[in-house]
Amino acid sequence: MQNFITDYTKKRYILYGIISIIALSLPFIRINGNHFFLLSFVHAKLNLFFVSFSTQEFYLMPFVLILLFLFIFFITTLGGRIWCAWSCPQTIFRVIYRDLIQTKILKIRKNINNKQKEYSGQYLKKTIAVILFYFISLIAISNLLWYFVPPEEYFEYIKNPNEHFLLMGILFFGSLLFTLDVTYLAEKFCIYVCPYARIQSVMFDRDTMQVIYNEKRGGVIFDGKFKLHKKPPQGECIGCEACVSVCPTHIDIRAGMQLECINCLECADACSKIQNKFNRPSLINWTSVKSIETDQKIKYFRFRTVGYLIVITIVLIALFVMGSKKEHMLLNINRSSELYQISRVGDNIEVSNAYTFLFQNTDIKDHEYYFEAKIEGIDNGIEIIRPSKPFKISAGEQSKKIVIIKAIKKLANDNHKDVIFPLSIKAYAKDDNKIVIFRKTIFIYPKVSIFKEVK
Repeated sequence: MQNFITDYTKKRYILYGIISIIALSLPFIRINGNHFFLLSFVHAKLNLFFVSFSTQEFYLMPFVLILLFLFIFFITTLGGRIWCAWSCPQTIFRVIYRDLIQTKILKIRKNINNKQKEYSGQYLKKTIAVILFYFISLIAISNLLWYFVPPEEYFEYIKNPNEHFLLMGILFFGSLLFTLDVTYLAEKFCIYVCPYARIQSVMFDRDTMQVIYNEKRGGVIFDGKFKLHKKPPQGECIGCEACVSVCPTHIDIRAGMQLECINCLECADACSKIQNKFNRPSLINWTSVKSIETDQKIKYFRFRTVGYLIVITIVLIALFVMGSKKEHMLLNINRSSELYQISRVGDNIEVSNAYTFLFQNTDIKDHEYYFEAKIEGIDNGIEIIRPSKPFKISAGEQSKKIVIIKAIKKLANDNHKDVIFPLSIKAYAKDDNKIVIFRKTIFIYPKVSIFKEVK
C-alpha cells in the first residue's frame, strides 16, 4: 500500500528553525569589523555584505530595496503566497504562540489540528501564555534592532537605560505592539491589515502555484460563495472537513483561491491523512490552475518568471558593480564665506583662499592623508599653507580641516572684476597609492583695484 501522506507542515517548521537561526546569528557575524547588514543612524554608516559604506554612499539602498521587492514579486508569480506561510515573521510567531505555547506547553488548545475552535475560560493560562510570548517578543524586537544598533553596542546601551530612553522606548513599545499583534490580531492581520494579500492577485497567472482543491477528483462543493454540499454526490471528498478545521485563516479551500489563503498547506497535509486511508493522494495540492486542468506538469519557466529573473540579475549585477567601486576616502569641500584674504608681507601682497575640507576614512584601517592643489592651466601658481603636513584619520572616522591656499605669483590683471580659476584637488593616502580621489572647486583672485586699497 502506497503512502500518500504529505509533510508540508514539518518542512515549514524546519525552515522556520533555519530562518530563526540565521536571523539571530547574522548580526553577531563580522568580517573585518563589518556586519552583513547594518544601517546605523548614530554612526551614519551602512554595512552591506560585510562592506562598510558611509551616508554619502546610501545610493546603494534603493538597489537593495528594488532587489528585495523584485524577489518577492518573482516568488509570488512562481509560487503564490509562499512568503506568507513559509517566511513571514507574523506566521512564524503565530505558530510559536498558538501551536507551541498555547497547545503544546499550556494545553489551552486541545488539538493542534483544530485551529477554528476557540476555548473559553482558562484565563490564568491565557495570561501566562501572553506573558511568555512577551518575553519572546523582547528577543524578536531586539533582533530587529541589531540590524540598526550593532549587538556589541546594544548590550552596553541596555545596561544604562536611563541614558538611552529612545532605544528602551522602542524596545518596550515595539515588543508590546508585537505581542498585541500576535496574541490578539492573529491571522486578522494577514486578512485585513497586510497589503500583500491585496496586490498578489495582479501577480498571479494560470501557471502560478497555489493551494488548490481538485474538483475533478473531489467533486464540486461550492458554487461561487455558496456551499452546495458538505459531501458532494459524486467525488472522492468525504466531507470530513479536516481541511477546514486546520486552516489558520478560517477558510474553506474547497471554495477556490481566496485572498485569506497564505499557502501554509496544512489543509493539504490534513486531507492527505484522510485520503491515504483510501489509498488515494490528497485532494488539495500545491499546484497551478493550468496543471489541474490539463493534468500536465507545472510550467516554472515562462515569460513572466524569466522576465523577473533577468531584471533581478541586472539589478544584482548593478549592486555589486557599484558596491565594488566604493571609495575608501570621502571628501567634501566648502569655501569660506569670505571670497579671499589679502595681506601685505613686506613689499609683497599675498592672496589666499580659505576652505573647509571634510575628510572621512571609510576603510577598515587607519591611513595618513594629504592632498595637492593646482589651478588648471597654470603651473606652480599656488601653494598649500595649511595644513602644512599630512594627517592621520582612524578607520571609519571623520576629520574637518581648515585649508588655506595661497597664490605665489600674480594670477590675473583684471581692472573690472575678480577672476575665478578652476581649482583641482587631488587627495590621497600616503600609505596606500590605491586610495586617491579628485575634487573640483574654485580659487578667486581679486581685481587690480582691490590691491590699491591694501595698506
